[in-house]
Amino acid sequence: GLGLLVGSHGRFCSHELPCSQLVSSFLPGSGYYLESHTNEVYAEEPPPEPVLDYHRVPQWCATLSIHRGEATCYSPRGSSYRSSLGTRCELSCARGYRLVGPAAVRCLPSRRWSGMAYCRQIRCHVLPAVLRGSYACSAGVQMDSRCDYTCLPGYQLEGDRSRICMEDGRWSGGEPVCVDLEPPKIRCPDSRERIAEPGKLTATVYWDPPRVRDSADGVIKRVMLRGPEPGSEFPEGEHVIRYTAHDQAYNRASCKFSVRVHVRRCPVLKPPQNGYISCTSDGNNYGATCEYLCDGGFELQGTSLRVCQSSQHWTGSQPLCAPMQINTDVHSAASLLDQFHEKRRLLVISAPDPSNRYYKMQISMLQQAACGLDLRHVTTVELVGQPPHEVGRIREHRLSLGIIEELRRFLHLTRSHFNAVLLDKAGTDRERYISPVSPEELFVFIDTYLLSEREAARRAQSGDPCQ
Repeated sequence: GLGLLVGSHGRFCSHELPCSQLVSSFLPGSGYYLESHTNEVYAEEPPPEPVLDYHRVPQWCATLSIHRGEATCYSPRGSSYRSSLGTRCELSCARGYRLVGPAAVRCLPSRRWSGMAYCRQIRCHVLPAVLRGSYACSAGVQMDSRCDYTCLPGYQLEGDRSRICMEDGRWSGGEPVCVDLEPPKIRCPDSRERIAEPGKLTATVYWDPPRVRDSADGVIKRVMLRGPEPGSEFPEGEHVIRYTAHDQAYNRASCKFSVRVHVRRCPVLKPPQNGYISCTSDGNNYGATCEYLCDGGFELQGTSLRVCQSSQHWTGSQPLCAPMQINTDVHSAASLLDQFHEKRRLLVISAPDPSNRYYKMQISMLQQAACGLDLRHVTTVELVGQPPHEVGRIREHRLSLGIIEELRRFLHLTRSHFNAVLLDKAGTDRERYISPVSPEELFVFIDTYLLSEREAARRAQSGDPCQ
């Protein structure tokens, strides 16, 4: 316990042997004296350390406190001396705060603590804005703050719906996105029914475009139609029209409606006996017109045209095809021929007398082909002999000599030898023969050159009943 001072002469001094020659100065707080005027060295007991009076000076260091935190201190002199010399304090922060500085400090002889620390609030970074969405946080960017995400109408959240600010200053989870997963809204027009137009099997149908709306950004990329355009003609039956809409996110929605076309129809008409019917359109639909026609050699008795009305009933009544009445009691050949106009073809045969070989041969062949002649509406007129015994006849009907003469002049038929002329239904000279013509040759000519479109269609439909 003795502090020693060593001089340059090697002499030792003690407090029992004071060295009067020594001028010393005491270094406060060190326990040592320093000789300043001589070079003698001697030992002297240092003054005692200052006695700390903890009752008079209860705190050696300033009272330690940490805002938003806690100091847990351990004093070598007991728990009552929390700020005494040598006290060690461990520092911690309340939840939501992070310690900045040393985790433990000591009370030093300098009456200062060995370090400084404070509690800083734990904060996360500000979350970025969400495109087409937003978020709301319970406590801003502080720890334990919960941020809940929502999207604008029409968009759906993909990812974490909420994020929490954690103790390490980072947000839990990941950043979500708002995506357009909802298809657009599309509404088609109402289904509709229409009646076919008169004389047609179709109806022209119009409608407005569908109503399309996108719940997200309101942008419709395209609308596609599958089916006929508005204003098209729709045939009989039901037709489905479908629209498909696409938004910018390629979501799609479809709708459909139907167009039903009805055709009003009358009962199917039956052709008259010895005749047939030629109808427009589909034959028995509203507005269709049917014409009654008789086979060659028959005449129509009654109305020739009937029309299907919207009430689904025919106008008029069923006509008849009666055998053609030939009137030979006329005053001119023209009047006679007019009876066959547009009804029959005429094959006029002239011979010098009934015993003429060509005449007999021709009549024989025609009698055997009666069915084919009637099928082609051919009537035979015979002019045979010399006046005053000349005979003219159409079947069993006899012609007067005056009519016979007019026919010969009109058709340029000589009495000197056999000859024949074929007249069409208009009374026009179409072919002449100076020798008997076979039925096959005659029929080929008629079928090739003289049949009307209607006759050809009728023949194609009914075939050849003579075969």
